[in-house]
Amino acid sequence: VDPDLINAGKQTVTAIPGSSYFSSDESFAMIRGGHVQLTILGAMQVAKNGDLANWMIPGKMVKGMGGAMDLVAAAGTKVVVTMEHTAKGGAHKILENCSLPLTGKGCVDMIITEMGVFNIDDKGLTLIEIDADTNLEAVRAATGCEFNVADDLKPMQQI
Repeated sequence: VDPDLINAGKQTVTAIPGSSYFSSDESFAMIRGGHVQLTILGAMQVAKNGDLANWMIPGKMVKGMGGAMDLVAAAGTKVVVTMEHTAKGGAHKILENCSLPLTGKGCVDMIITEMGVFNIDDKGLTLIEIDADTNLEAVRAATGCEFNVADDLKPMQQI
């Protein structure tokens, strides 16, 4: 482990042969300069209107906000959230409104969970793909808000 190399999760890392990296200032220049077309990140909560909460839980220590706020605010960037459908204990993570501090407002375009894939657009939250081992009732029960179901709902696909 190289104490001078730190990843986005604030963990020390070691470069192996063939690896490459760039500085934080170059990273933010790429983001703020509009050179990132797709951002894929995790979330603690997503609201049906695309609001995102992924950086802190009040009362818990955080190492810093990182670059998520810049990533989701970058013009022209598609934001995809990949996460478990529910939190520990079964609490909803896809909600009417986020209860945690927001990382970005109306910034999420797609949510991918183990249960399905949702689009978020001007029509609202729409289930477009569903896991072959789940059913619509289970997805509704695990989701903390109403959502539309695509007319051509498909099984989840590998790309």
